[in-house]
Amino acid sequence: MADLFGLIWAGVVSGCLYALGAIGIVLIYKSSNVVNFAHGNLAGLAAFLVFGFTAGILGDMAWGAALMVSLAIMTAVMALSYFLIAPLVFKSDLTSTIATLGIGLIAQGVTQLVFGSNVVSLELPLPNWYAQVGSMRITSYDMAVLVVTAASVGLLYLLIERTRVGIAFRAVSANPFASRVCGLSLRRIHLFSWVVAGLLGLVAALLIVPTTFLSSTSVSSFMLQAFAAAVVGGFSSLPGAVVGGVFIGVLMNLLSFYVAAEFTNTYLLMVILLTLNVFPKGVLATRGGARV
Repeated sequence: MADLFGLIWAGVVSGCLYALGAIGIVLIYKSSNVVNFAHGNLAGLAAFLVFGFTAGILGDMAWGAALMVSLAIMTAVMALSYFLIAPLVFKSDLTSTIATLGIGLIAQGVTQLVFGSNVVSLELPLPNWYAQVGSMRITSYDMAVLVVTAASVGLLYLLIERTRVGIAFRAVSANPFASRVCGLSLRRIHLFSWVVAGLLGLVAALLIVPTTFLSSTSVSSFMLQAFAAAVVGGFSSLPGAVVGGVFIGVLMNLLSFYVAAEFTNTYLLMVILLTLNVFPKGVLATRGGARV
């Protein structure tokens, strides 16, 4: 029992990272009915950009400057990625979803071409601080993850609820045909969701890397948990992505500790299959969900 609270706390922290990844997946799906399988590879490229700008490969910048430049580059990359599949989005959801696999492979190839295939480390500029609360070890990294996740979710909520583009996003998500008849540009809303998803992917990737390592495939592998979170919460629910992320984080921690750590991917696939069979639209969506 003493270990339980520590495992739950670590699971919540991990779940916040999965939630950030899942939100990006759900954003794109809600606006365009495309499951973006390139999400992990694009997020990995984003993390490598920060690494390149701070490690002297692409430049020698301070962390803040490297982050700003990487955000700008990823905005352009996500826009280009959308424009590559935009002609397919209005023809076939399946075709455009398959096309994202190609975009993911291109992103992975570019990453390996520019940065190589070696494993590197990328540390966040955080103070070396921790507090022990019972069996829970709360570190500066944990607090950074919680604060950044809360800030990202809060800003996204304000963006969707309080801005014109957010209102248009909700309208397109609810009824794209009616939105088009009313004069809304579906392409602009699709582009908005792709760019925001890419920026969230960059944030998630930067927070993921300190817990593991950075390679051309590490972040994309990590995004399997984010995909599972999106399935659990429902692809039609942004709040569901957050709930699903925390659920997956806690569940994987408990199963890894009490059962066996080497079967993590098996657990994830079992959760995905079980959810799709029992709650095809996601647990939160089945219970009414939320407007977004």
